[in-house]
Amino acid sequence: MSRANVAPTQQKYRGAPVPEERILFIDAEALVIDKPAGMAVHPGPRTPASLEDHLDSLRFGFLRRPTPVHRLDRDTSGCLLLARNPKAHRRFQQAFEAGTVAKTYVAILAGAIEREEGVIDMKLRKVSTPESGWRMVADPDGQSAVTRWRRLAERDGRTAILFSPATGRTHQLRVHAAAALGVPIAGDPVYGDGQGPMLLHALSLFMERQSKAPVEARAPLPAAFAAAGFGDVA
Repeated sequence: MSRANVAPTQQKYRGAPVPEERILFIDAEALVIDKPAGMAVHPGPRTPASLEDHLDSLRFGFLRRPTPVHRLDRDTSGCLLLARNPKAHRRFQQAFEAGTVAKTYVAILAGAIEREEGVIDMKLRKVSTPESGWRMVADPDGQSAVTRWRRLAERDGRTAILFSPATGRTHQLRVHAAAALGVPIAGDPVYGDGQGPMLLHALSLFMERQSKAPVEARAPLPAAFAAAGFGDVA
């Protein structure tokens, strides 16, 4: 793929060091960055530019490059945890699998929500068709997916929601918004209309550790939220 075909945000960060202001937490075994929207965590056919292009700049004196412990969708911004050695990576992955890592997300939904808060318990399954590619759908025989949510604000027909996922399924918050709340995340290119940037942000991450202080980070809302009139909701 030529450079001209790479998304603008990918062009901006490709091959360049991650800006210092995007380092949210760092110690001898953990690193949390504020991933920009438009940057894929891993390379793929549609995302040849990815975070992997920048891992060398995140060594900070270590011989090994840090490795992502989990993933965020390309168009999702915010807190992303990386491990600075293989031993830490295994422990952090186990914490994610055990559901002991606390995460919150802020999303702007493309419509109004009447309820104030709730819990979504909707199992999800991956489907794929030649026409539309793959997506996640609600399916009672799928994998468990649980999300707590709370309404933060409603403005100009849109709603700011705080999501606290108890599980980490692919596209979980995006499908839960569209299928369970009945309103997709603004700008979602798969489950919504894809108009404008997708307004989903990984706001915070908290992980206890046995012998060290917790890993704790909070990522400021990106400019796209302020442009949509929700720059003050978190």
